[in-house]
Amino acid sequence: MSEPSEKSSGFASPPCLAHEIDPAYAGTAVVDPQQALDVARWRKAERARLLAQRAALSVETRKAAASSVARHLDAWLAERFDDFGGLTVSAWWPIKGELDLRDWLAGLARRGARAALPVVTIRSAPLVFRAWTPETKMERGVWNIPVPAHGPDIVPDIVMSPLVGWDRGGYRLGYGGGYFDRTLAALTPRPLTIGIGLDAARIATIFPQPHDIAMQVIVTETGMARLEGAG
Repeated sequence: MSEPSEKSSGFASPPCLAHEIDPAYAGTAVVDPQQALDVARWRKAERARLLAQRAALSVETRKAAASSVARHLDAWLAERFDDFGGLTVSAWWPIKGELDLRDWLAGLARRGARAALPVVTIRSAPLVFRAWTPETKMERGVWNIPVPAHGPDIVPDIVMSPLVGWDRGGYRLGYGGGYFDRTLAALTPRPLTIGIGLDAARIATIFPQPHDIAMQVIVTETGMARLEGAG
């Protein structure tokens, strides 16, 4: 995934005050190139900090967090959907200390839903999605992440994404490649988007840029996050 090549030592304060200018951060104006570079450098440093923080957690702590997230997801989805039948839900194959929801995802089939995983078929292009079960034949994809080896592209009703960081606006800090935002922008109709991460990964703001797409829901081990603007 592409990131700025400049070395960054981090920032003790926000990279700039451009986020206070409504037109740019609403996506209705072109962002100043220097401001965009400042934000990219800040995100790189913040991403490294949050990844190190997550990597320091014990396996037991991450397992407990994943179990809590699964319970909160079940409760929320049960309130929103009378029946899971026919729903296609995409999650992820965990890397870099991400919460592992594969058991929960596999259990969807028993409730009439279909599980899916994202696949990179072309670098820097939108992701595609393929059906997945524990019996699915897998192969090593980009960055050696296991992906379904075969199967038609499908369009999920619900797309869940792991979060490196997140803010109260529902914006996510990912790995910097832009795949998730690019994919959501290309999907019609746009699926329900759920960000999954640790409560400790919440930051004041990611300094959202016009290309950033906010999650509709964020779930952590402590429950459903109260997002700004949510009803």
